[in-house]
Amino acid sequence: MEATSGYKDYVAGLMAGIITVITGHPFDTVKVKLQKYNTEAGGVKYKNGLHCATRILQTEEVKGLYRGATSSFIGMAFESSLSFGIYSQTKRFLQGEIDGGKPQPHAIVPSAAFGGAIISFILCLSELVKVSDARVPNFLLYLEYHLCKVVFQCRMQVQGTDFMVPKSTRFRGPLECALKTVQQEGLTGMFRGGLATLLRESVGNAVFFSTYEYARYFMHLQLKGASSESSQLIDVGVGIMSGGLGGIAFWSAVLPLDVAKTIIQTTPEKNHSKNPFSIYRRSGLRGCYTGLGPTLVRAFPANAAAIVAWELSAKLLGIRRVQ
Repeated sequence: MEATSGYKDYVAGLMAGIITVITGHPFDTVKVKLQKYNTEAGGVKYKNGLHCATRILQTEEVKGLYRGATSSFIGMAFESSLSFGIYSQTKRFLQGEIDGGKPQPHAIVPSAAFGGAIISFILCLSELVKVSDARVPNFLLYLEYHLCKVVFQCRMQVQGTDFMVPKSTRFRGPLECALKTVQQEGLTGMFRGGLATLLRESVGNAVFFSTYEYARYFMHLQLKGASSESSQLIDVGVGIMSGGLGGIAFWSAVLPLDVAKTIIQTTPEKNHSKNPFSIYRRSGLRGCYTGLGPTLVRAFPANAAAIVAWELSAKLLGIRRVQ
């Protein structure tokens, strides 16, 4: 990308985040419920992602799949803005203007990992409340919400009215969830799963952006010489494929860390292991990939939509990129 006003990178990332929630939130709800209840010893299990989604629709209708989507729109927009913005600006700083369209691993990997590490601190305060439909009526409440979202995102998401799921404490919204967590676990409870989130985001972002950049480069290389009339359609098609493949690569690489994070954040025992690698000893290799189906089904369309939204927004904002 050529030098440009910094804020534009963040605006384009914000648009990508909004589109991601619209496309992928229902799949994420199913994934979190599978990770929580299908890794516990004993108890009723969901047969698969489709069974879980069907149960949610039967007991809570479509709104059950979008539990907490209101807060996710705010959180994901902010997080995506930072992720794409930091990645774009750091990559530009590391590789300068010597781009030529060819991916530069020495710039892509550290830029993506750095962006992922930064947003992991916000995410670890954000995912414990994910599926709350609580409103955010003013800026102060928004700040209070954002200081607790990752841990509470999952805790709100695993709630619901499905009789297959053991009845748990109900939270009316993210703020109540935050207050109860602090009362019961102290301030450190708000950072449960922090290491797992840091590893997931830094490693995952490096894998995602590397896959996206290389897939995009080689696809454009193959399509070089296409008529200018079809160039916009080609850009969208390449964005869909490169973004979708990047999303699949991301989750294939870090799903075990995501499963560990969900378990750490939703287990009520204070002395439960915070080691993200203990998931293998607890549930084996199969348990590490609990929720893989809905995760990959979500990964392609959600990330494809995010990349297309990011690239189109960047183009509208005047951020040009050499193919």
